[in-house]
Amino acid sequence: MFSKSCEYAIKASIFIAQKREGVQCVRVKEIAKGINAPEHFVAKILQELSRKKVISSMKGPNGGFCMNEAQINKPVLDIVLLIDGDGILNNCVLGLEHCSSSNPCPMHLEYQKIKLSIKNMLEKNTIRDFNNLLVAKKAVLFTN
Repeated sequence: MFSKSCEYAIKASIFIAQKREGVQCVRVKEIAKGINAPEHFVAKILQELSRKKVISSMKGPNGGFCMNEAQINKPVLDIVLLIDGDGILNNCVLGLEHCSSSNPCPMHLEYQKIKLSIKNMLEKNTIRDFNNLLVAKKAVLFTN
């Protein structure tokens, strides 16, 4: 559903949120290892998230990536829109350019319900919400 970049961006943000307590910043290498993703790819994604103020970055020996209160409480939709754009919310499921409410494809009406559900989930949930599920052991990112 999401691009690899978007998947990594969401997972990296949740990973940073997990490490937030008592840690100033998390280095790219630790994040990449923690989310099982290529380090160079994660670095590019984190730089983009930092440029757009979704996460923060610090240079130097204690540098890395971190999140402040405002960032951890932003909706996950912000990350999706930044990385993947609004295609998941607006594009035709069959990839038809002419599909619209007035000119629907065969799947349009049913898929509209799914898109609305996805949009609502991404709008109402924050990185903190998903991190809280991990902390409460109600969800996992990886199995050992």
